[in-house]
Amino acid sequence: MKLSDFLRDRIVSISAAAVGLALLLLFMYTYRVPSELLGAAVILFLITLTVAELWEFFRRRSFYDKLTSQLEQLDQKYLITEMLDEPQFLDGRIFKSVMEEVNKSMCDNVAEFRRTDADFREFIEMWVHEVKLPVASLQLMAHNHRDEFGEKAQDQLRRIDSYTDQVLYYVRSENAEKDYLITEVSLKKIFSNTAMRNREDLLMRGAELSAHDLGYSVMTDGKWLEYMLGQLIANSIKYAHEDRTLTIEVWAEKNGSETMLHFRDNGIGIPASDIHDVFRKSFTGENGRSRSKSTGMGLYIVKSLCQRLGHKVEVSSVQGEWTEFIFTFADNELMNVV
Repeated sequence: MKLSDFLRDRIVSISAAAVGLALLLLFMYTYRVPSELLGAAVILFLITLTVAELWEFFRRRSFYDKLTSQLEQLDQKYLITEMLDEPQFLDGRIFKSVMEEVNKSMCDNVAEFRRTDADFREFIEMWVHEVKLPVASLQLMAHNHRDEFGEKAQDQLRRIDSYTDQVLYYVRSENAEKDYLITEVSLKKIFSNTAMRNREDLLMRGAELSAHDLGYSVMTDGKWLEYMLGQLIANSIKYAHEDRTLTIEVWAEKNGSETMLHFRDNGIGIPASDIHDVFRKSFTGENGRSRSKSTGMGLYIVKSLCQRLGHKVEVSSVQGEWTEFIFTFADNELMNVV
């Protein structure tokens, strides 16, 4: 708090006191009070007013400077009311009391929201698990009666299954730390599992897979990594170039203390204007609007999971030629080459 700001705020009170002094002097002058007594009264008044205002200023400044300092040091700003001492002036005590009531109300509302949010997430997870049962049954029926269902029906069932997985992983991605298990996993095994899970879609698209130099192990959650690679495969199929065979190349390399996993396809690529936004939530971009009904959630979930697992993911692309994603995994003493 600055003295100039304090005086500016007190200008009305000081002006009122000055007017009162002027009226008092006029009254004393009318009754012919000696000038020496008038001067003494003025000096005494000014000293008293100055001392009173300075005392008020310093005790307020002490409180508000401490408030500002403590607030800057706190990560959780709402805890400031727990740090404050009881103010020595009335409006400060009123302010602290109001802040405590506001903080209590905010905490109650946040707690209620979290309970509601947790209930909703639990319901969504339960619903996804329930709906996957009939979907799995339909997929089995479609597999056993290919002639009756047809390839298009099977493709739609796979899309439904993929979208329900996306809902489940999105819900879990917000609290991934409660659902992941960091272990040493083989990149070769992870990609093999992912390719097998998506083999029907890859075969229907006539895609060619090329995987090499995957003889590395990384510390991650295998289930989440499989899901992320599955999202990239789904995008490669969705945005494949119509005039050439879709090829997907996957390889890994060591870069100092990091392991880098590359995923590259020869699809339609990403426009330069969209490349910086592909991981943004609900971003569909030029390709998403023109080629398919994209939700803009797949790559957002991939990015979110990488951040929570402590990995990095980057993308580069040349429109009309290729797109490449690079996952970076930090090494530690538990990692070794398979």
